[in-house]
Amino acid sequence: MLPGMNPRKMQQVMKQMGIQQVEIPAQEVIIRTRDKDIIISNPSVSKVNMMGQETFQIMGTAVERSRDSRPTISDDDIKTVMGQTGVSREEAEKAIDEASGDLAEAIMKLMQ
Repeated sequence: MLPGMNPRKMQQVMKQMGIQQVEIPAQEVIIRTRDKDIIISNPSVSKVNMMGQETFQIMGTAVERSRDSRPTISDDDIKTVMGQTGVSREEAEKAIDEASGDLAEAIMKLMQ
């Protein structure tokens, strides 16, 4: 909004220009890039529709986190693969890692 302008007047002007703005009650916005995530918590998000073109406006404090390409392997996952295949902990962990965290695929590879 422009300082000193009546919000209702601003809405009327935007409507005349074919611009619609809607507030979105978002809790978190995540932007994923190849090597990092940008996380915006408690954002103020507006969706602006101008002549059929939708644009999102996001305001808030952003935190960047690098993306780890390796899947997180839980202890339960390792025990499941070990129990199904009878392999050692190291072999189960390696198989889960190679299967990108897919337990069924890891078990199938180890059973062959």
